[in-house]
Amino acid sequence: MHAWIVEQWCEPDQMSWQEIHLPKPGARQVIISTAAVALNFLDTLMIRGQYQLQPPFPFSPGVEISGTVVATGPESRFKTGDRVCGLIDYGGFAEQVLASDQQLVKIPDTIDFNTAAAIPVVYPTAWCALQMRSALQPGETVLVHAGAGGVGLATIQLAAHWGARVFATTSTAEKRQICVDNGAEVAFGYDQDWRTTIKELTGGKGVDVVVDNVGGSVTLESVRALAWGGRLAIVGFAGGEIAEIPANRLLLKNASAVGVMWGGYYHHQPEQVDPVFCGLFELLGQQAINPVIGATYPLTEAPKALQQLANRKTHGKVLLLP
Repeated sequence: MHAWIVEQWCEPDQMSWQEIHLPKPGARQVIISTAAVALNFLDTLMIRGQYQLQPPFPFSPGVEISGTVVATGPESRFKTGDRVCGLIDYGGFAEQVLASDQQLVKIPDTIDFNTAAAIPVVYPTAWCALQMRSALQPGETVLVHAGAGGVGLATIQLAAHWGARVFATTSTAEKRQICVDNGAEVAFGYDQDWRTTIKELTGGKGVDVVVDNVGGSVTLESVRALAWGGRLAIVGFAGGEIAEIPANRLLLKNASAVGVMWGGYYHHQPEQVDPVFCGLFELLGQQAINPVIGATYPLTEAPKALQQLANRKTHGKVLLLP
């Protein structure tokens, strides 16, 4: 089988398409015939050596997959033929993937592979940010940065479904409309004075929850935009800069800043994983959420797709199809 391989830290166009051989699955492992791979911004960081997880060379990037189990190791909870999706450490840009049982969940029969591949990173991350880390309540206000990205749109959809009033920021007029179409009341450009306008729209109160996937100056402005008792949920740093949060601002507003690392639950609190997916699959069945797939590419065009993502020329989820 073939996979995109990284042999040194590189740009997307420096990955190489190689024939490789997977080892036999060990205890509680399976091999999956890949049906779809979803791209994430972390993929661009991982191949450059800028992500917190740095796999040993050579490796294949890609962490969000769906497919069919074609081989199982001892004690696996899956069987050959099971349709699964999941969040893996790396190795997804490949025709077949070796994965641990605990990284995977079964896909309900009513959900297709493309939709399933668009779930495991962004929707659980949004669920974690809003419910598990920010304790969002109906009627509260939520500000979502990078609103037209995968995590952003998932957060907008979930927050709106749970009865929140949702604002968003993003880069272009087209992306602002996408945010509104998915449940945001208002979407702002980064170059607009969104903090002042949101203050006005909330009667001077500010927002109860900010979900920040950008970092840098956006994080600092977000702290200033928080209401009394507000929560800043830090999801990532797509802007490339990690902000130093002024503790006095948090103190004066009785506010809190929390990290959101959904992937950590697989290792530290694995019992939390399946219930979140069950909840998400239920919402999918009710059509309360709807993954936005902005583009699909053949797996053989992974470098092109990843470069588009790195250049912020995409919205929603971008899929690679073998």
